[in-house]
Amino acid sequence: MTQPLDKVLYTAHAHTTGGREGASRTNDGKLDIQLSPPGGSGAGTNPEQLFAAGYSACFIGALKAVAARQKINLPQDLSVDAEVDLGPVGQAFGIAVRMHIHLPGMDKTQAQQLVDTAHQVCPYSNATRGNIPVTLTLA
Repeated sequence: MTQPLDKVLYTAHAHTTGGREGASRTNDGKLDIQLSPPGGSGAGTNPEQLFAAGYSACFIGALKAVAARQKINLPQDLSVDAEVDLGPVGQAFGIAVRMHIHLPGMDKTQAQQLVDTAHQVCPYSNATRGNIPVTLTLA
């Protein structure tokens, strides 16, 4: 059962034409991109790359929020490498996500607890939970 938002903090607006061989632009003009199919020769990006960038950025935001609540100092050079797979699932298509979280210099136990808690807080994690495979690895 899905839960409605308690409050809308932000709404993103994008206008897309042409699908995977088209273009997409946000209403504020901050994103204006050409799209190309994965592995194709086109000059544009693809939805899986955008999803990888969005999820990894959001996950870092969740790490920062959890760390602030728990008064944990995060390493300045923290990073997340995200991989989004696209493939067939029966007669349809699906995606799977693998994220490698880099928290250099942090105690492994504390870092793993932080990652686990961030996974409960991150909006992308909450949206994908139970819908697609998501693997988080502390690098």
